[in-house]
Amino acid sequence: MSTTRPYPPGDRGPDPDGPAASASPPAPTTAGPIRQIRRLHLIGASGAVPRARDFTRQALRDWGWLPAATADQRAAAEDVLLVVSELVTNACLHADGPEEVRVSCNAKVLRLEVVDLGTGTPAPRTPHRAGRPGGHGMFIVQRLCLDWGVVRNVEGSGKTVWAELAAPG
Repeated sequence: MSTTRPYPPGDRGPDPDGPAASASPPAPTTAGPIRQIRRLHLIGASGAVPRARDFTRQALRDWGWLPAATADQRAAAEDVLLVVSELVTNACLHADGPEEVRVSCNAKVLRLEVVDLGTGTPAPRTPHRAGRPGGHGMFIVQRLCLDWGVVRNVEGSGKTVWAELAAPG
């Protein structure tokens, strides 16, 4: 699992035998063609976290993740909803709210992206102290996701915080 890194999603870093990665725009890292991308604009919206969860839940229904047929599939969908809640909450608390939530999926990976205008860089609190209130969001994201990171907006302020989760088997 990664943390914040200077290269965009879809680029797993510099090739050990080649030049450093370019700062190209973010691209989904999903293996194979993307089945679909959904976007939810949240600029100035109230109730961003429940809106993002409901939006993501509907995408999961449309893509066949819900209703879940097995406990593993139910757990995978619950993980996605928890991660989107944590990312949007982080944007609300530390970046004056999210501008957009994007959800994309193919047969193997679901990708969540939260766009905000904040300048901060999210990171799991180290050391993680499970018994203390607050500061668990990015630790949860790190634990549940295959990968996650941050891409700065090259056209001005802001960033996209992204996370990828495995599709249920």
